[in-house]
Amino acid sequence: MDLPFTTEQFLNVFREYNIAIWPAQVVAYFLGAGAIGLAVRGSSWATRIISLLLAAFWVWMGAVYHLTFFWDINPAAVLFGSLFVVQGLLFLVASVRATLQFSIRSDLYGWVGGLFVAYAIAIYPAIGAMLGHGYPQAPMFGVSPCPTTIFTFGLLLWTRGRVPAWLLIIPTLWALIGFTAALTLGILEDTGLLVTGLLGTGLLLYRNRSGREDARKTAFANDPQNEN
Repeated sequence: MDLPFTTEQFLNVFREYNIAIWPAQVVAYFLGAGAIGLAVRGSSWATRIISLLLAAFWVWMGAVYHLTFFWDINPAAVLFGSLFVVQGLLFLVASVRATLQFSIRSDLYGWVGGLFVAYAIAIYPAIGAMLGHGYPQAPMFGVSPCPTTIFTFGLLLWTRGRVPAWLLIIPTLWALIGFTAALTLGILEDTGLLVTGLLGTGLLLYRNRSGREDARKTAFANDPQNEN
């Protein structure tokens, strides 16, 4: 994949970005911890706030990271930034409509979601540091696209019920684009981005389909015309 910038230019953007926005990274970690705590609570108002926090993350990354900093080395950042802002607005809609019901689970979805969350917050930056591009030349959780996308999939796996496909399109697309570019640049911690994108989307779509089939079976069984 041919990119219009080098690895050095890419990492320098993160250096300038992280220095310019400090201490937003600390705030992002507090908000991420808050989202996890709210998922433990699992109440209706708590889940609305989680969707609102995800909206804030995605709008920030679109408007500040992509359109303000990444644009300097990659014209495609205009498209990426616009998509991220749109995704943020979709999470805002989900918050207003209470579309998502977050609650930490003890099943496969809960464990996989927890692994994704841990990877985004702790494992991702640790791998980056070991590979020689630690802070400030590092994509940071909550303010940078790749770790925050991983975190997003983790939280979505902590939902109960259906996750609309329109909430998955842009994160999945970014998982593919971001991984391909990062692989070319040697940002190997973004291997987790591809895994979370494909596995997370696959699990959520499977659950959506299973839920629809269960609903149809229940409706069929409760239909008086089928009693005879």
